[in-house]
Amino acid sequence: MASEFRSLTSQEIAELTDRGCTCSDWSKVRVAEGFDPATVRRTQFGGHVKLGVFERQVAFFGGVKKRAGISDATIHNCTIGNNVYISAVRNYIANYIIEDEAVIDNIDLLATEGESCFGNGTQVAVVNEAGGREIPIFDRMSAHVAYIMTFYRHRKGAIDNLGKMVAAYTDHVRSPMGIVGKGARLTNCRTIRNVRIGPAALIDGASRLENGSINSCPEDPVHIGSGVYAKDFIICSGSHITEGAVVADCFVGQGVELSKQYSAEKSVFFANCGGYHGEACAIFAGPYTVTHHKSTLLIAGYFSFLNAGSGTNQSNHMYKLGPNHQGVVERGSKTASDSYMLWPARVGAFTVVMGRHYRNSDTSDMPFSYLVENEDESILAPGVNLRSVGTVRDARKWPKRDRRKAPKLLDHINFKLLSPYTVQKMIRGQELLRNLRAVSGENTEFYTYNNVRISRPSLERGIALYEIGIDKYLGNCLIGRLERQKIGSRKALGKALQADSELGRGKWLDLAGLLAPQEAVESLLDGIEGGQVGSLEEVAAAFEAMHNAYQEYEWTWAASVIERRTGKKVEEMSAEELIGLIERWRTAVVELDRMLAQDAKKEFTATARIGFGIDGDEQAQQADFEQVRGRYDDNSFVREIDEHIAAKTALAERTIEQLRKLA
Repeated sequence: MASEFRSLTSQEIAELTDRGCTCSDWSKVRVAEGFDPATVRRTQFGGHVKLGVFERQVAFFGGVKKRAGISDATIHNCTIGNNVYISAVRNYIANYIIEDEAVIDNIDLLATEGESCFGNGTQVAVVNEAGGREIPIFDRMSAHVAYIMTFYRHRKGAIDNLGKMVAAYTDHVRSPMGIVGKGARLTNCRTIRNVRIGPAALIDGASRLENGSINSCPEDPVHIGSGVYAKDFIICSGSHITEGAVVADCFVGQGVELSKQYSAEKSVFFANCGGYHGEACAIFAGPYTVTHHKSTLLIAGYFSFLNAGSGTNQSNHMYKLGPNHQGVVERGSKTASDSYMLWPARVGAFTVVMGRHYRNSDTSDMPFSYLVENEDESILAPGVNLRSVGTVRDARKWPKRDRRKAPKLLDHINFKLLSPYTVQKMIRGQELLRNLRAVSGENTEFYTYNNVRISRPSLERGIALYEIGIDKYLGNCLIGRLERQKIGSRKALGKALQADSELGRGKWLDLAGLLAPQEAVESLLDGIEGGQVGSLEEVAAAFEAMHNAYQEYEWTWAASVIERRTGKKVEEMSAEELIGLIERWRTAVVELDRMLAQDAKKEFTATARIGFGIDGDEQAQQADFEQVRGRYDDNSFVREIDEHIAAKTALAERTIEQLRKLA
């Protein structure tokens, strides 16, 4: 963008006029030094206009190149940078700063009217359609800030102060001028009003964009595709909104994809969410919430790391005072095809939901479960998803599917399958199952808990599976701690096992992807309420610090659990006692891995081969299956399980040997 502009010469005005350009007052048109009138044709100017230098060739799809410049357009009150290409504007462009190398080709309207905040400050009524959890969206909103503003309404002082911070930011971005960032491309679009467009954004064929910000960046451009309608929105870097998606009153975070006529209103989507074909209304979609299918409705709920099956539906319409019921589906859950849940309900982490559930259940203290329907009853099988190969596959694929490439990531995501957050629930779940057995008797056929039924075999299996998971997690933490420390003596061993922080001993929270001790979160809220934390930048820095301190906090929590379970501080344990913990860990790892291998084997049974070798005999069926799916023994995941068992067994032996030397 040129920094200095001059008035047009009389000769330049004459040349522009000869090329079909008009202006009621040429004195209001200023140009950069080096401006060539030959690059502007059939254009009407109005208001104050500044024009850069148009000297380069602009590349288009198919290898076509055209010279930068302006043709067949009406330009009102705009600043246009160097080497911009503008052509075929059927209505006009008004009140915009168009930065260097932008392309605007074949559009109806691009205009800003009055002072606009470009979507910032829009109140989005998430989770509860009837209101009460509205959050004001803004450009740099993280999932964690949104989580606090949505679910901590009881901390009124903190919420009010956060609202003031957002209001101050909204006033800061308020402007009568829209922006088209450097290198952005707007082609074949219809109406764009009061929209701020970031650098390198690609907007091709959009139907209508109104009152929003497209926070693109060169490292991770935003793509808005054909037929898209968006109003009162913010779209962050790396997101793709394409193929007729409809977005209204929404925040779309980094790396999100909404496509194939997806419809979303009054909702927020955070890192790497995906919405295709279906519908969202008043949802809080935490990171990696994905829905691929038609007739899938997510409504009035909080979701995180969700995979929604076809026909998934929830209902919040059993009301008399408005649609105020809401649901919570904790991280890592899946819904099977045609699953249904009546809100209010709460689903525990990493739970598979199958069938239709008409009772208001709460399984939040029973993670890694199956929730299935049988004769209109909701049946819970606690812990069985721990041994599912799909659960482990999901946890491993999420980091690999992080689409975000921007230099600054808004959401801090912890991908851990076993963590203080999930293991604390396993500990509580195990206690609840034992209490149910003690109260109702060991011979009870079905136990009732929070409107779900648990069979006696499922209860016993759940207790055992949770014990395996807890042993594995505590051993993971202990082994990891020993590996990271240099230990040459018994004294050094004790020192290495001491907690580095007092924070982390109590309850842990999942703030839409960020795992943190409740103490740390409450401390931040106290700071916001008291004014010690007074800006959005400071709030973001506090969440980043929590995320970076995860390993430190985690060991504090794990050490406290070991102390509660053994009655002895871990740093005071003898080498023999530590060896006992490691042997429990080794047993748990091997046992769980073998369960995973058995679960994987189900994908290679005779039933799985149905539909293969359709014109041949059994031998052809087997051969066709192996060509397409491979053999069980050659499967990469199965081999990985075997390698994992060998590696962890060797690690246990090395660590035990090291401890025996210290003993």
